[in-house]
Amino acid sequence: MSALFDYLNKTANPDLLFIDADTKESIRWNKLIVPFPFIEDAEKKLVFLYLDNSLVSVKILLSFVKSKHLLCLLGNGLQEDLKKQLESIYLPDYIFDNARNAIPGSTIVYEQNTFKLFYTKKSVRPLHEDLKILLSTSGTTGSPKFVKLSDSNFINNTESIIDYLPIDHFDNTILNLPIHYSYGLSVLLTNIVRGGKIICSNDTVLSRSFWNVFKEYAINNLAGVPYTYEMLIRLGFLKMTDLQLKYMTQAGGKLEEQTLLLFAEYTRQQGAQFYVMYGQTEATARMSYLPPDKLSDKTTSIGLPIKNGKFSIDPSNKELMYTGPNVGSGYAQSVEDLEHCSPLAKLHTGDLAEVDIDGFYYITGRLKRFIKLFGNRISLDEIEQYLTKEYNGFIGCCGIQDKTLLIFSDKAEVMSDQVRNYVSDKYKTHISAIKYVYLAVIPLTQNHKVNYQAVIRTYGG
Repeated sequence: MSALFDYLNKTANPDLLFIDADTKESIRWNKLIVPFPFIEDAEKKLVFLYLDNSLVSVKILLSFVKSKHLLCLLGNGLQEDLKKQLESIYLPDYIFDNARNAIPGSTIVYEQNTFKLFYTKKSVRPLHEDLKILLSTSGTTGSPKFVKLSDSNFINNTESIIDYLPIDHFDNTILNLPIHYSYGLSVLLTNIVRGGKIICSNDTVLSRSFWNVFKEYAINNLAGVPYTYEMLIRLGFLKMTDLQLKYMTQAGGKLEEQTLLLFAEYTRQQGAQFYVMYGQTEATARMSYLPPDKLSDKTTSIGLPIKNGKFSIDPSNKELMYTGPNVGSGYAQSVEDLEHCSPLAKLHTGDLAEVDIDGFYYITGRLKRFIKLFGNRISLDEIEQYLTKEYNGFIGCCGIQDKTLLIFSDKAEVMSDQVRNYVSDKYKTHISAIKYVYLAVIPLTQNHKVNYQAVIRTYGG
């Protein structure tokens, strides 16, 4: 039994109930685990889990969490060519994927109703005993780069989160964020430890059925990324007064100040609390939170470090640094990297920051070329490489305030709708967040590199 599962098993509410929103199937925590005959393989194996938020996926995930195996968590909506690419790089032994009926070179070792487990027998290298979960940092691009995390990372981060969030055994929580995403996974784990009911759902806040379920099960908390909260405003959420909300949480990118204040006031009127948080996958999930009573006078702050965490600012470049037991062991970009596990002494966040006299931290910019769209952190360089290869010539990408992916090129033959549809389809990003512009001349810096800031200044409006 893994240390993480042992921790969950010892701390979970014995009456914790999981309910599938679609099938209405319900099951208690002590009956959730699937007794796979091969779960106690003598040798540690690599397992690829392509998950959604159904009860089936939660069962599979937690059953493998119990084992000694190393789990790579991915979304089941990932394109098949990207799945095959990742599998060719990492050679997983077991694969859970409901989207495929067969996987070449594998056999089905377990099949029951709605799910299949495939065995590939591809083990070629030993896996470090301390590694437990691999999480992607790049959204849906199918990047082979994963954060390496241990049982201890998850245990410590879960403990830190439940130290400040008011979760208790009477809470009914809905899994509206993907459980293969660090934020969604932390919602699942913290509610296993402290919650009362966990509703497994693949619906989004945009669907009527989501709100039917929300009311049916008296959901009293909601987690969201900035896009979630923007959509809630459009849906008229702020006019809903018949909900039984206790608290709401936000992470996954910076929330606009006006939006934050609207939800701060809404939750205050409803007798609930609104928690703004900051985190990175490299630190398992959360690194800081803004106490609800500080929302009005520290509105743009990411708050204070979580329990056992510490921030510092590099005086040379103002980069925010973080230390804590939830920091992982860097990255894996190949199967060879899974032999090693050395926790980072200090996490370079890639964000620029400042701190006020009260010790509250503020993000002022980014060092690295990433954009967070709908909560997914996406590498702009990776998308550029894909597009440049696809269109046989340079295609540039930059981000605008974590809201828009701006694509540009000097290729007259590239059609705007075509490239936007391509990116939307390949990376599962809503087309409304993608903008394309044709440039007669791509602006360059003095050292002949693409001047992304000039493009943003001209076309970012």
